[in-house]
Amino acid sequence: MKLYADLPARRAVQATGDLLLVAWVVGSVLLARLVHDAVMLLAEPGEQVNEASAGLAERLREAGSAVDGAPLIGDELRTPFDGAGDAADRLAAAGLDQVDAVETLAFWLALAIGVVPILLALALYVPRRWAFAREAAAGQRFVDTADDLDLFALRALAHQPLHRLARISDDPAGAWRRGDPDAVRALARLELSEVGLRPPG
Repeated sequence: MKLYADLPARRAVQATGDLLLVAWVVGSVLLARLVHDAVMLLAEPGEQVNEASAGLAERLREAGSAVDGAPLIGDELRTPFDGAGDAADRLAAAGLDQVDAVETLAFWLALAIGVVPILLALALYVPRRWAFAREAAAGQRFVDTADDLDLFALRALAHQPLHRLARISDDPAGAWRRGDPDAVRALARLELSEVGLRPPG
């Protein structure tokens, strides 16, 4: 696997692109954590309501138990305390529901802010890098000696734009058929630069 081009300018562009991708991923993760933490601040009132209400319910029930022993009217005195304790329990449950809702919101917001940009960047960047690595690795196997340049010269005749071929020769196909070494090398250099390789020798 050949990850980077032989040509310095293209190799620098590839390395810069890779570093920018890593920075994008790290930045997205940090932003997602920041958003998660910021949203979780909204859960603090719910947590406080839950704790205060649970404590209130416990104290009301204790008060109800204390007056329960009063002669004749103990049961009647306890009933309002138990009702108030049940109301405090419902308030505590509402506080917990708020905390759960905020946690769910924080999770999905962080996921959307972190994962979606990362997947988008990977989907746009990685296929191009993979295609380059595959082509460069395959091309590298065929470029051992100057004799191998003929294959790349032929590919240049088939793939390169006509204005580039015209710069090499008035008759690039004829020069290739005649085996003109300068024309073959120039044609091969055009095609090799497309896959980021330099000619041998």
